[in-house]
Amino acid sequence: MYVSGFTIRSRDGFRPGPGARLSLFYWCLFLVIGIHAPFWPVWLQGRGMTAAEIGVLLAAGIWVKVFANPLIGHVVDRRGDRRRPMIVLAGAGLASASLFAVATDFWTLLLVSGLFGLALSSLFPLSDNLAVRVADERNLQYGRLRLWGSISFILAAVLGGRVLEGRSEGWILALVLMAMAATWLSTFFLPDARWPARRGGKSTSLRLLRNPVFILFLAGASLIQSSHAVFYGFSTLHWRSAGHSDATIGWLWAEGVIVEVALFLLGGMLLARLGPVRLIVVAGLAGALRWSVTGLTADLGPLLAVQTLHAFTFAATHLGAVHFIARAAPSSLSASAQSIYSALGTGVGFGVTMPLAGYLYAQFGGHAFLFMGAMALAGAGCAALLARRWDGNPISL
Repeated sequence: MYVSGFTIRSRDGFRPGPGARLSLFYWCLFLVIGIHAPFWPVWLQGRGMTAAEIGVLLAAGIWVKVFANPLIGHVVDRRGDRRRPMIVLAGAGLASASLFAVATDFWTLLLVSGLFGLALSSLFPLSDNLAVRVADERNLQYGRLRLWGSISFILAAVLGGRVLEGRSEGWILALVLMAMAATWLSTFFLPDARWPARRGGKSTSLRLLRNPVFILFLAGASLIQSSHAVFYGFSTLHWRSAGHSDATIGWLWAEGVIVEVALFLLGGMLLARLGPVRLIVVAGLAGALRWSVTGLTADLGPLLAVQTLHAFTFAATHLGAVHFIARAAPSSLSASAQSIYSALGTGVGFGVTMPLAGYLYAQFGGHAFLFMGAMALAGAGCAALLARRWDGNPISL
């Protein structure tokens, strides 16, 4: 029998290894995001929602993970497995997404958005935690597993733009439902990896929040990731108003993810050269430049140029954060640390920034991106302080 991260060969033939199964899950999950992120504000606008209401509805799915993700991470660390909780969460995501078909008013949409956000957002920290730990054990590179999600996002954004061109907003929900169904099915094929279950109270994991190194990490990564709020919530509407077609907008979204794939491919080399924290510093500086240019012009040439910086503003921040947690968090708290980062590092940040983004966009239009540039720069400053405080070893609790 020949074993690798992607294929196990036996006398019975070939079957996918854990690397391929994790890649399949990322592919399916990011089909959902590739439709939802660029086009969901358009669907909400078609339901009669204003810019401010869209900001609140997008934030609802983010806020619920502030409370749900740490609890789910705590439960998963106590169980020791990852696949079964992810099967349940993906099934709940599919069920809640189907409720959007009957949600017509703001308050019903708010409730359903919260349910859908709870299920979907909880899958990300668990899948990243599973992928990083399996990659370490199998001598794989996490970035090369995760990049299949980015490739999937590209195809979903580009093909989604082409499919939606000239069609009603109802197609957006249909595509989200099909992608969510595929994600649920893919969870049944995830590696059934298990680690020793953690015993002890919830307070053990919450001690992370009293550690100054971990707090600096949360602040820096959160500010940079949350600086995408205007982009995620309102770039499609802004670029539509500037005269760009849905197909062009799909390509603008896809372009950023194409360079994201390149960064994930080169991630091992960048991490070896810079380390996770300095990678986050670079990401924050790139964000300050990206959002400043995006806020000052909607011309296609400059937009094509600065969309390449998505490789740093998102991918480098994410790669740095995942590897910081893998190195800095105690191994028995890995799922909890990843879930706390998802809940507080991105959840609170986006939960606060997304409604603010709706207000800023309503007041300032495209100039709202300039406020996001200031956030990214502040995140780079926090990461620079972290680089001086952290010695590269697991933090002591």
